[in-house]
Amino acid sequence: MKSSLLRASAMGAALAACGLSVAQAQDIQGTQVAQAAPAADNAVPVNDGLLLDEIVVTAVVSQTSKMRSSVSVSALSADDLLQSAPRSTAEIFRNIPGIRSESSGGEGNANIAVRGLPVAAGGAKFLQLHEDGLPVMEFGDIAFGNADIFLRADANVARVEAIRGGSASTLASNSPGGVINFISKTGDKEGGSFAITRGLDYDTTRGDFEFGGSLGDDWTAHIGGFYREGEGARNANYTAESGGQVKANLTRNFENGYARVYFKYLNDRAAGYLPQPVLISGTNSDPKIRSIAGFSILDDSLHTPNFLTNVGLDGNNNPRTSSLKDGMHPVSTAVGAEFKFDLADGWSVANKLRVADTSGRFVSPFPQEVMGAQALATAIGGAGATLRYTDGTSIGNPASLNGNGLASRVALFDVEINDFSNLANDFKLTKSIVSGESVIDLTAGYYKARQNIEMDWLWNTYVMDVKGQDGRLLDVYDSNGQKLTSNGLLAYGVPLWGNCCTRRYDTQYDIDAPYVSAAWEMGSWNLDGSLRRDEGRARGTYTASRQATVDVNRDGVISAPERSVSVIDSANPQLVNYDWGYWSWSVGANYMINPDLAAFARVSQGGRANADRLLFGRVRADGSVAKEDAVDMVDQYEAGLKWRGDGISLFATAFYAKTQEQNFEATSQRFFDRTYEAKGIELEASYRYDGFLLTGGATWTDAEISKDALTPAFKGNTPRRQAKLIYQVTPSYSYDVFTIGANIIGTTKSYAQDNNELVMPGYAQVNLFGDVSITEGLSLSVNVNNLFNAKGLTEAEEGSIVEGVDNIIRARSINGRSSTATLKYTF
Repeated sequence: MKSSLLRASAMGAALAACGLSVAQAQDIQGTQVAQAAPAADNAVPVNDGLLLDEIVVTAVVSQTSKMRSSVSVSALSADDLLQSAPRSTAEIFRNIPGIRSESSGGEGNANIAVRGLPVAAGGAKFLQLHEDGLPVMEFGDIAFGNADIFLRADANVARVEAIRGGSASTLASNSPGGVINFISKTGDKEGGSFAITRGLDYDTTRGDFEFGGSLGDDWTAHIGGFYREGEGARNANYTAESGGQVKANLTRNFENGYARVYFKYLNDRAAGYLPQPVLISGTNSDPKIRSIAGFSILDDSLHTPNFLTNVGLDGNNNPRTSSLKDGMHPVSTAVGAEFKFDLADGWSVANKLRVADTSGRFVSPFPQEVMGAQALATAIGGAGATLRYTDGTSIGNPASLNGNGLASRVALFDVEINDFSNLANDFKLTKSIVSGESVIDLTAGYYKARQNIEMDWLWNTYVMDVKGQDGRLLDVYDSNGQKLTSNGLLAYGVPLWGNCCTRRYDTQYDIDAPYVSAAWEMGSWNLDGSLRRDEGRARGTYTASRQATVDVNRDGVISAPERSVSVIDSANPQLVNYDWGYWSWSVGANYMINPDLAAFARVSQGGRANADRLLFGRVRADGSVAKEDAVDMVDQYEAGLKWRGDGISLFATAFYAKTQEQNFEATSQRFFDRTYEAKGIELEASYRYDGFLLTGGATWTDAEISKDALTPAFKGNTPRRQAKLIYQVTPSYSYDVFTIGANIIGTTKSYAQDNNELVMPGYAQVNLFGDVSITEGLSLSVNVNNLFNAKGLTEAEEGSIVEGVDNIIRARSINGRSSTATLKYTF
């Protein structure tokens, strides 16, 4: 399908060239740029409160300030990003009001939600992640291809903007919940920096660089990137993080606009942290969370140097070997171009185009079940079964194994990302009409996108002990001494889940979306409305598996695991052939009560087309899907106030959303067919006095499952992992050459699952940061993530426990304390 993607690329380039010859142009899908100038590197002053006078550039109808806009938008500067001491891209999002970022998966694979919209099966279904106004992935919840896996924050980032709800429904496809946009430096600000970061209490070394400036004769350029090596924030005892990225852009400024080309290459490896064994006691409503003996909830994982190779069959049923060191391994080369030009008589034209060639791998161990070692041996091999390490060493008494007596049946998620390439192009034409004090902006645009989803799921089952460092694989022997495993490999497939997950996807999703918008500014009023029509096509095939006897390792002997091997049933591919279409609209108004107080309101409806997750049982034999399964709609209402005084500013928004949701979760083998409702209040505030700055935000959400077609008993329950209150507070103090501060991220309790039994306790995570200027241009900074080693579960597979006894559940926790020091030279 890459050839068809390249044809679409050429078509998009032709459209861009056509627009360029018409006059030369502006922006795109969801991101507008003030006037004819490029997005300036210094567009957001550092630590300047809520920046209510700043121009909003992400997913808005008109270019106006936050004070006059009828959307809820936040901006984080490059310095703001550092102050949150992030260990991943998703940890940055925790500092955006309204965003619930379950950032416990490592460098990617986070679950991200906005304003109570659900995360039924993972990823960011109703939210899009953008780089410079175009989506990183067209769908934010592609299984094992969540958008944050392919996005890295580094010194190239000038700022991050996030819009919740509002006009995101009509100015971006598949993102009714909002858009988070990473805006790059473009060389408008002369200079650059070099930085080296070293872990103080864990193994990581990272180098960052960026440089930009004028090339003379109205040309500017910027280039930057990073490279890192290390073990990562959790114990692995091998190099689990290795790689980096480079980005560059070149801009030509004209009297009436600009044109820009850019490039990005990402090739990075990072461990993907899936749920781990956790000890829990007490009651469902008041559980006590502890680490298992020899396995820390804060610092350990199932990653081990004793389990680095997976053998099996590839998507063509040929022998293959993969490396667990790959973890989450995105490889992406992206090229793009954009322009914006002001024409005569109030006309302007703009276009953005990006083509990304993307592939990679996702491989990580997932514990299907954790129990006493002897109980697991019996469950697999029957009465009298025994365990040995894979080197033949007896484990002795299983009840005392590693001090915890536990073993785990592990599903190894091993996914070959053959082709996640995508194309996005957005062309728009705008007419500004000025009449007295009234300004009307009329825009017509056309968005074209294509997303390939081609991957092979090649999962196997292993048996492991439960040990925080240097865990080992186990072989199982039956009572007759017959070996039932092969070097810890129990099955080529996942029989405990019905051998669900040996699969091949070869699909392509095309989107065409014309849209129009109008914005009117007159005196104290700003009114806007927008309308979008998304038309999509899904074409391709997916192939399930069948069981067969195969000599996988080609040694001439059929071992126990080779008697029933999951192989791709390549003779029986299933057709994918369906279309979808939906309307999105948004209407908003903002009224300036006085120069320091404004009120706004907005009503929106937007949609999200379902993609690869429909291929688990929702596609008919002829490739079609039911209309109600193809698209999920979101209705939203919001109203708010913006106020600023002497050194203080406040942004408050009340919201209500009604959401449809169709989804499938592989780890629980469950379908979802629901309607959700959520209402709440979102606050963002800032206070400054001399060198002291306090910023923060809080979101109170009351959400419920209002309808469940498959499990009616869940009606009225709170969606899983949805806390009533999430908050973030950052106090800091600057004096002379010093800056010191803290970043506090918190959440109240939430339910682990939709049955609303097991509670995940609330927690507060404290991060510290400090910076000192050693001499002109040279600075030293230290940051500490999770200073007090707070325990915080972000998700759990189990929905209840047996009260009054110790239980083992499988859950993801935030990482324990990690500290880094950075030496940076700025020039």
